Amino acid sequence: MSATRRTGRRETVAKRRAHAGRRVPARRDAKAKLPRAARSRARAGRARRTAAQPRRFLWARSSTEQLLHLRMRDLGVRLEGTWVQKCVEEVYGELARRGIRLRPHVWLSHDWYSPEGVPGVAIPFYLAHPRLMRLERRQMLEVEGGTHEECVKILRHEFGHAIQHAYQLQRRRQWQKLFGHSSQRYPDVYQPNPASRRFVQHLRLYYAQSHPDEDFAETFAVWLQPRAIWRKRYAGWPALRKLEYVDALMEEIRQRRPDVRTRRRVDPLGRITRTLREHYDEKREQYSVSYPDIYDRDLKRLFSDLPRHRRFERASRFLRRNRTEIRRLVSRWTGEYQFTLEQVMRDMIGRCHELKFRAVGSERRLKMDFAVLLTVKTMHSLYSRRSGIAL
Repeated sequence: MSATRRTGRRETVAKRRAHAGRRVPARRDAKAKLPRAARSRARAGRARRTAAQPRRFLWARSSTEQLLHLRMRDLGVRLEGTWVQKCVEEVYGELARRGIRLRPHVWLSHDWYSPEGVPGVAIPFYLAHPRLMRLERRQMLEVEGGTHEECVKILRHEFGHAIQHAYQLQRRRQWQKLFGHSSQRYPDVYQPNPASRRFVQHLRLYYAQSHPDEDFAETFAVWLQPRAIWRKRYAGWPALRKLEYVDALMEEIRQRRPDVRTRRRVDPLGRITRTLREHYDEKREQYSVSYPDIYDRDLKRLFSDLPRHRRFERASRFLRRNRTEIRRLVSRWTGEYQFTLEQVMRDMIGRCHELKFRAVGSERRLKMDFAVLLTVKTMHSLYSRRSGIAL
């Protein structure tokens, strides 16, 4: 390259730098002239765009075994920008239409709950990322709150707890007369009466029957629906008195400032130091229920142990092959957790293997007959005084 061309290139670069130097202050001056409100809107817009962008996590492509070794505090997930946030906003809208002033604050934690004395709601961490939802399903066989419909139903229930805490409703005499005493100890298990009309039915497993606080939260969740729906649905039920009381109570307090206004977060995800493996070991232990292990007579009615049927498929193999379909079907019929149903099926499959039962006949008929048997055993456990539903 000649000296002339090098000199010309340096001059061109110098001119560009000088020109750029003259333009920078002009841009700053223009930005400085924007009204303060416009600058605030611009910052808010950038924040919304950033929140809407999906975050990428190194653990998202990890194997299940690797993921289970991760501490919960190191997940780094958040609610902002997720589908769960939209569910929260939807229920906020329902509160607004009812004229209720309070907007319970929410945060990620290990499970669904509203801590005593806190007008807020914890949301399980796994709902904040698809990979964590898959892990939850693999560990617990289902994802509680994993659909839009179910998530909104649970939020209505938990917001009922939050409103109770905010206004200390449990101290009112009429509240205690209708729902009971909030100070009553939570049982480890409860025995519901599925035929009772003294309680509303919102979440599965007749949850309103587990404790006075849950009875109120379930009643509030049903009340949050349009009035015409619950009046027609519960006409003639003793539970209608509770709904009418909640209707009058919300009219009284809806524009009042809450008595408790703390924004405290109990057990936020960022402070939970146990690993995911430890979390799921504890959770599985909580939902394990002891059932009678004597199913031989019932199983023998469905399957065969005759020598002439030894060429047919083993009943244990048949059940393993169809266990997911049967479990989901019975879960829809009874409202029982799939994890609990799996414990019963595991006992039955083990007995079929030990007794060398064979699956003889129509596969469709066998599946339906076994689903009916599993349903009967599940409903018997709900009525039985010897067992209950884990809280």
